[in-house]
Amino acid sequence: MTTHRGWIGLLLLTTMAWGQGTKTPSQSAPSKPVAPSHAAASPSASNTGVSGGAAVITIPGMCDKPPADKSADTPKTSDCKTVVTRAEFERLVNAVAPDLPPANRKQLATQYGVALVMVHKAHEMGLDQGPKFQELMRLARIGVLTKELTQNLQEKADDVSDADIAKYYHDNEAAFEEVELQRVFVPLSKQSADDKKASADDAKKLQQESEEAMKKLADSLRARAAAGEDFEKLQEEASVAANLKGKPPTRLGKVRRASLPQGQGDVFNLKPGETSQLITTPNGYLVYKAGAKDTLALERVSQEIASTLSAQRMQDSMLTIQKSAVPELNEKYFVEAAPAGPPGADPGGAGPQTPAKPPQSGPK
Repeated sequence: MTTHRGWIGLLLLTTMAWGQGTKTPSQSAPSKPVAPSHAAASPSASNTGVSGGAAVITIPGMCDKPPADKSADTPKTSDCKTVVTRAEFERLVNAVAPDLPPANRKQLATQYGVALVMVHKAHEMGLDQGPKFQELMRLARIGVLTKELTQNLQEKADDVSDADIAKYYHDNEAAFEEVELQRVFVPLSKQSADDKKASADDAKKLQQESEEAMKKLADSLRARAAAGEDFEKLQEEASVAANLKGKPPTRLGKVRRASLPQGQGDVFNLKPGETSQLITTPNGYLVYKAGAKDTLALERVSQEIASTLSAQRMQDSMLTIQKSAVPELNEKYFVEAAPAGPPGADPGGAGPQTPAKPPQSGPK
């Protein structure tokens, strides 16, 4: 069963729904069907025979002011109930979870009904009064509007036309090139256990000798690769010389420019069959050999481009809004308002301070 995080927002919305959902037969006439919104024509309740004004949630015995009942034989709350119609419920669904599958709507209705009962109790206890409640509602409004703004900006960012996609493709055609690559990797130094018995100077000398040997090997393997030797054989030799436990793959298949680490994009300038110069990385040395090269068709990357443009537009929109008014903080207040540390703590963050010991007498 799918979980929808938006349902948590129902607890905020129930305070608004309470005033609309409390009805009694003596207080108001049956609700007229409400015209559905643009999202109300969902498959959930179509062809069910339930009209828009029909009750889909009923909570007997719960209303703001139970009507006075003059009959001694009938409980005073007999006509007191809260009703949520189909139209009201579907407005709620469209607001918080428009993509909610029909099978989950009963669960949502149950949760909403329980939330209404809890809100009613909170109202009876006066928890919806006072400055704290008003502040919480103000913050809730900020949260709702922030979410709505983000959603609105995302919808606009997602509106990417075919012309936009085609333009981006032709402007960045190099990004959609693919080339078959082979690669040989030589570690920066031999992989061996540290000799704990060796002195620091000896260990440093061994490390330097190891790095020199690997560099010499890398140069040799690169020359042999350029001469046409098999990359599998070269990689096997490098792995044995460096004491690697496993052999890195040599055939990378078809690779795009963005798949390579920064600084290795020049590999795409190689012609089929050419071998790269020795590439030095923080971990070792690389030698590439280029194979067949082609460019992905627009149809294959159109969705990828649409996602890229959408993300860029969304980021640009958010940055524009954020830069339109940059908040400034009173640093003096926030420094002064910082909580005090434990007794003896250093305000600079150095931790508890230990009192200095008095000098001890003894041989000098």
